[in-house]
Amino acid sequence: MSDALQHECGIALIRLLKPLEYYKEKYGTAFYGIQKMYLLMEKQHNRGQDGAGFASIKLDVEPGERYISRVRSNHAQPIQDVFKQINDRINEEMAAHPEYADDVALQKQKLPYLGELFLGHVRYGTFGKNSIESVHPFLRQNNWMHRNLILAGNFNMTNVKELFQNLIDLGQHPKEMADTVTVMEKIGHFLDNAVTDLYQDCKNEGLSKREASPVIAERLDVAKILSRAAKNLDGGYAMAGLLGHGDSFVFRDPAGIRPAYFYQDDEIVVVASERPVIQTVFNVPFESVQEIEPGNALIIKKNGTISMKEILPPTVKKACSFERIYFSRGSDAEIYQERKTLGRLILPAVLKSIDEDTDNTVFSYIPNTAETSFYGLVEAAQDFLNQRKNNFILENRNTLTKETLQELLSVKIRTEKVAIKDAKLRTFITEDSSRDDLVAHVYDVTYGVIKPTDNLVIIDDSIVRGTTLKMSIIKMMDRLNPKRIVIVSSAPQIRYPDCYGIDMAKLEGLVAFRAALELLKERNLYHIIDEVYAKCKAQENYKDNDVVNYVTAVYAPFEAQEISDKIAEMLSSSEIKAEVKIIFQTVEDLHIACPKNLGDWYFTGDYPTPGGNRVVNRAFMNFYEGKDARAY
Repeated sequence: MSDALQHECGIALIRLLKPLEYYKEKYGTAFYGIQKMYLLMEKQHNRGQDGAGFASIKLDVEPGERYISRVRSNHAQPIQDVFKQINDRINEEMAAHPEYADDVALQKQKLPYLGELFLGHVRYGTFGKNSIESVHPFLRQNNWMHRNLILAGNFNMTNVKELFQNLIDLGQHPKEMADTVTVMEKIGHFLDNAVTDLYQDCKNEGLSKREASPVIAERLDVAKILSRAAKNLDGGYAMAGLLGHGDSFVFRDPAGIRPAYFYQDDEIVVVASERPVIQTVFNVPFESVQEIEPGNALIIKKNGTISMKEILPPTVKKACSFERIYFSRGSDAEIYQERKTLGRLILPAVLKSIDEDTDNTVFSYIPNTAETSFYGLVEAAQDFLNQRKNNFILENRNTLTKETLQELLSVKIRTEKVAIKDAKLRTFITEDSSRDDLVAHVYDVTYGVIKPTDNLVIIDDSIVRGTTLKMSIIKMMDRLNPKRIVIVSSAPQIRYPDCYGIDMAKLEGLVAFRAALELLKERNLYHIIDEVYAKCKAQENYKDNDVVNYVTAVYAPFEAQEISDKIAEMLSSSEIKAEVKIIFQTVEDLHIACPKNLGDWYFTGDYPTPGGNRVVNRAFMNFYEGKDARAY
């Protein structure tokens, strides 16, 4: 993606189902779980590089022994820093106490981080916050083992203000209005209630306080706690939690917006945000890794019992399509084919833009995540060329010579790696023209592969703000002196803000929205903006279920191609010699390519939760009122 987008986040959970001695004997180390957690987190570093955190719980420890460990980092290389801290601490203890070397029981008792239950998280910062206090996992501490809660998640809540008020109504005093803190405190409230009720039951049964503790752990109904806590949640989420005594859960939103996958056998239960991560780390086949169903929680009790429980009724599944287009690693078998299909399906529009002149066209991509779509585009182009060759041969079979045939067969689709991303350039100068000059050098080009008679087709994952295209890519491509530059987006036009985890919160930042504004002005239709604002304003105090997305009216007067043409005009400039065209994927073809991930609200305005409509209307009002603020 040429425009940098940040995404939240990646989770990893491991529960060892055997005693630590088992892993020492089979794998040569009691630190098997820690090693696997490192791999799970490192292989999800694409999901977050601003911060990383790790937490562990030891099962069945004696009173007075530390059983929870946590380490977090917001350093430049946070995953490496987290595990350096873990390794340094363990190595110090092992060096000071040689007697721990072959005694797994002593290692578990004396060494930090070594346990049976692990939770990891990688994140990108949001709202400009990247302090260590914002890094997951979050910890809610209590002297009662059962009331300790560790939480990490990949989520955004659209109604955090409402959830914050819910806590106040319950008599709490939350320390900040952040969705992670708010959700943790809400779960914690119902966890406290459940433990109190169970303790009272044990007391009525004549059990002592110490006798009650293991009984509470056994009887605690995690699904019931989550159902009560999740009642008013509105957003996209995959959240993972550990309870101090050893229960754990991973809970997914009812629309399946944010992803979560799991694998289990008789040794281990593992959860991650992406399927191929689990496949690679544990060397298991595709079909062995399952998806946590929307609205469900995978619950692992302290005794090792594993169950899938419905927490909220699933709605129409709207899994985030950006996971398939861009965010998730392309090593997933399904995602790889889906990205190739995105490239294949857009070929007809590309052929139209170059007048079907593949002989004088060079195909390339903007590194590096668009590479798979590029393969699909080129394969489809090769099929087109082969069909053209077949037709020529059939039409001229009676007069075809050996020389003509050889010349015909030698014609190929021309592909080159034209755009090369340089090392990240630091924008250390704040004056605008200087910043622009630095942005213009984010990409470099390969000289000598384009002729003045050539079209240059460049495929990208998506076009969000258009800044890098305007300031860097188009200018750099124009230096190669092509006749025409065709920028191809494997995603449709991004018209609406996201509120479920992608950093696309402001309408005016979206180039498609700015293009629509320009068209409204040109055609004397700008009164639509005032009308949309009035309708949004009138809904300001409506309940979320009653709010309608009126921002769709901004785009209604125009065909998609009109907006694409206006974007091309806006991203070009008088100094660009080549003709510039921009092509976007259609929503219909996106759904054909990615049939299991139909979440398309950023393209269509069809939000999967009621809070989404409130957010888009608020984003529009912020734009209209000139407020530089997020809408949620």
